[in-house]
Amino acid sequence: MKTKKALPFRVELIRQLKRKRTLIALILLIALPLIVVTAVKFGPSSDSNNGGGGFGDGDLDLVGLATSGGWNFALTMMFFASGFLLLILVAMFAGDTVASEASWSTLRYLLIAPVPRRRLLTIKLAVALLLSFVSIVVLVGFSYLVGLVAFGSGNLATPTAGVFSNSEALWRMSIISVYIFITLLFAAGIAFLLSVLTDVPLGAVGGAVVIVIVCNILDAIDALGDLRQWLPTDYGSAWIGALNREIDWTGMSRGVAYSVVSFIIFITIAYWRFDRKDITS
Repeated sequence: MKTKKALPFRVELIRQLKRKRTLIALILLIALPLIVVTAVKFGPSSDSNNGGGGFGDGDLDLVGLATSGGWNFALTMMFFASGFLLLILVAMFAGDTVASEASWSTLRYLLIAPVPRRRLLTIKLAVALLLSFVSIVVLVGFSYLVGLVAFGSGNLATPTAGVFSNSEALWRMSIISVYIFITLLFAAGIAFLLSVLTDVPLGAVGGAVVIVIVCNILDAIDALGDLRQWLPTDYGSAWIGALNREIDWTGMSRGVAYSVVSFIIFITIAYWRFDRKDITS
């Protein structure tokens, strides 16, 4: 009975919330929309937008419509953050799980507690995924509030489907947020596997980010042709389909399938390796 209660989810969640890296992540998520809106409001944006193609210049694209209201500003922040900031945060939450305990020499004491190895991994992975998803929610929610104050309560305007009502905008943004989270599972799986393989948290986080960046570079090479479709990162921007009048699920379905399958493969290897690993730290 004691074994089942070892390392409760709530305890691990509180431990991770109290860490400085979680506070830094929150600051970064809040700082991004504040920095952007400050630059738009007080920077020389009007001069740069005279020629078109600038932030909030009214052009029918995501960046051009960014200042149309709170929804469009939140959507643009997701567009800016999904390629790098959210990638780093997800890799940090997943890659800093087991490796940090090993670097602190506390991993073996957790297992002596006793905490079954698989339960240890499951709890830490669950907390990492929860923090990753909460990061996306915080970014969307805070960006919407900042955009609401700075640019008003205009409805979500899209390049391909006109204007959505507030209820429809909430539905579309929910789809986009969940999809981006699922596509980031590819990075989370790599980071978690590396966290099991190494005692250096920075190595696990950095390794995952580098691998995803390399995949993005390969995805940009036209000479690879259809081979790029086998890269999970090839569908990173498929959430654009959620902005059509009729949601295009084709690209998002493939992106979800590739990300989930690759995530399961990496996590399975991580469990298999951790079961057989000699814990010395």
